[in-house]
Amino acid sequence: MTKAKIIAMYLPQYHCIPENDNFWGKGFTDWVTVKNAKPLFKGHNQPRVPLNSNYYDLSLEENVVWQAKLAKEHGIYGFGVYHYWFNSETNLLTRPAEIIRDCKAVEVDYFLAWDNANWKRSWSNVAGNDWTPNLEQKLQDKTGPVILLEYIIGEKDDWKKHYDSLLSHFLSPKYIKIANKPVFVIFNYSAKIGEMCEYWDELAKEDGFSGVHFIIKQNKSANIPASFYKFKYEPLYSGWSRTKWRVVIINKVRKFFNLEPTKRIFDYDTIWNDIITNAKKDTDGKIYHSGFVSYDDSPRRGVRGTIVINSSAEKFGRYVKELRRISSSQDKEFIFLTAWNEWGEGAYLEPDKNSNFDFLNSLSQGSIDL
Repeated sequence: MTKAKIIAMYLPQYHCIPENDNFWGKGFTDWVTVKNAKPLFKGHNQPRVPLNSNYYDLSLEENVVWQAKLAKEHGIYGFGVYHYWFNSETNLLTRPAEIIRDCKAVEVDYFLAWDNANWKRSWSNVAGNDWTPNLEQKLQDKTGPVILLEYIIGEKDDWKKHYDSLLSHFLSPKYIKIANKPVFVIFNYSAKIGEMCEYWDELAKEDGFSGVHFIIKQNKSANIPASFYKFKYEPLYSGWSRTKWRVVIINKVRKFFNLEPTKRIFDYDTIWNDIITNAKKDTDGKIYHSGFVSYDDSPRRGVRGTIVINSSAEKFGRYVKELRRISSSQDKEFIFLTAWNEWGEGAYLEPDKNSNFDFLNSLSQGSIDL
């Protein structure tokens, strides 16, 4: 029986880059969003504050060393580092992954997770990723480009450039591999992505690997071929996706009457019970189960955010332990956790002012007892 390894998803958006300076103002990182958060109701835990006000800069090696040490000490096997390759000319927020790869003092394994979508203004109705932070108070006139950075999958030459940019990671002894295949996560599948994956498999074999271990985010509408491994992004997959359109319709009506949008508030136990129930049923060997620490993206979305209430470190440790037990019994290599440091979504394992190390300690105790 495989003992499922915990992969914590890792956001590199905590160091300055020219693009974010241009879009949101000089010195922007996700900490700006976190610090500007406002409580939306009585007892709402916002803004979140890191323990000892540790608003770190991930361009500095010592901060990544600290994260890696903390993760390993508490049972995290590796980081799934978000990868922002938009096209052959634009690859952003690469510094933390490069530090993990190159710094000998960083003792954590990792793979890259490609969030392959547009970056656009959060108020836009353009289809695609709406990651960009909720800074509408500074954008009342809504001027400037709707799409900030365009995702272009390109053709074979572009795929080769992308693969070549990844090769130094794939070759690293820290980079996670399964059966001599570097692991690479892709968030949005398309037929063109399928073609690219076939080509990358060929390139990887030429470089001495047995191919690439692709893992695609599960999406019922994407028609992902059965040959691919998949993972369920939580808490979205088992959470509010089933009620999304009901909330959209309600808010359209409320907007017509000039009313504030209804808050999207969900219960921690309800979502986790769905995750556990579905994991027991879903024995497909090519689907990795996922969990989450907590969730509250109101720092990014304001009143349009999604908030999960009633979380606790004790509950989290108990649920993750059960999910690992299920995954291990099904011989699944990994479980994915949202997240190591998604502070703007209230999904983080790092210690904060309110909970201290409670979530990390709960996680590590569950690892010992498994």
